[in-house]
Amino acid sequence: MQIIIYQGNAAPPKAADITIVIDVIRAFTVAHYAFLQGVHCIFLADSIEQALQIKKENPDFLLAGEVDGLAIEGFDLDNSPSHIKQLNLTGKTLVQKTTNGVRAALNCLASKHVFVTGFSNAKQTAAFIREKMAAVNGKMIHIIASHPSGDDDLACAEYIKSMLEGSSNLISAQEVKERIKHSHVAEKFFDEENPVFLREDINNCLKEINTDFVMKMNTTSEIPKIERVNV
Repeated sequence: MQIIIYQGNAAPPKAADITIVIDVIRAFTVAHYAFLQGVHCIFLADSIEQALQIKKENPDFLLAGEVDGLAIEGFDLDNSPSHIKQLNLTGKTLVQKTTNGVRAALNCLASKHVFVTGFSNAKQTAAFIREKMAAVNGKMIHIIASHPSGDDDLACAEYIKSMLEGSSNLISAQEVKERIKHSHVAEKFFDEENPVFLREDINNCLKEINTDFVMKMNTTSEIPKIERVNV
């Protein structure tokens, strides 16, 4: 298999057989926790206007997301995993709109298979692709570190790549955690004068959770959505 890491939320030059889109802080950590809290599926909106229109047509859906890290007026939920994990979301449908992770995933829909993850589900995602995807050795795999300059997503991308390759130089989970914690993306979460961003969010982004599912895009849906796929 050939594995290429791209950084940023733009579409790669060409489609891959398998694409893994990473947003550690915080979109796909939020998505992971939402599924743990019982969410049925998560639609991805490419604009605030589209998200609000989906909500208008489906009043029971919950809108979640951010612009520049901040909650969006008119949305039900923000982009905080700490807040999501406190909710009972059994059977609910979410609609996500975020700056990097959602945009990157929507830009990769030409790939045959698209997975999304944060660090919390990275190990399970890598294991699923290695063990369950037929003839993975012949595949072109793209790993998208969706933040254009964040070492948090890049560290997670390199971690997944090393696991897929079965490298003897496997990057340790602890090294990845340190890079996430000390990335410039995480800095504002440790600023006590900026209460909008919660330190606990970073703590949740740093936890590897042994779950029995991965998050895979359904690209044939009229509105692309993330679905839970049991391993």
